[in-house]
Amino acid sequence: MTRRDKINYYLDIAETVAERGTCLRRNFGAIIVKNDQIVSTGYVGAPRGRQNCSDLGYCTRTKLNVPRGERYELCRSVHAEMNAIIHAARVDMLDAVLYLVGKEVDTGEYVKNACPCSLCTRLIINAGISTVIVRDTRDQFRVYNVAEQWVVNDESLTGGSNY
Repeated sequence: MTRRDKINYYLDIAETVAERGTCLRRNFGAIIVKNDQIVSTGYVGAPRGRQNCSDLGYCTRTKLNVPRGERYELCRSVHAEMNAIIHAARVDMLDAVLYLVGKEVDTGEYVKNACPCSLCTRLIINAGISTVIVRDTRDQFRVYNVAEQWVVNDESLTGGSNY
């Protein structure tokens, strides 16, 4: 029997979490892991008690042809990373790893070049999460060192974003 490597094991769990998402464009799943223990999970969905885009049958950003990575204030959803962070205590996130998987709703393919948005990046930094691992294919992923790549290399100073 071949045993799945630990990183892809956690990414598989994040991918399962994404299946609860309610976005009509892209669904992401996030899990926060510290000391080999899952601390929290999160998926894309409207704030508690509000209707999801999947319930309404439309996405405002799609209706307005808003490109990926822009105009998040029009989105009804809370991002997967945000939901995972909201549901965890900061002490449990210090030096933890966030695993992130995104899938396109229309095709079921992994989101190409997926990365936390600028707001999620700021939340990840303040939560004390040290590493973010993002799935590219079933077996391939990218690893971000939060301090080196997102704190020292502050894209907001140059007007850039993670996309």
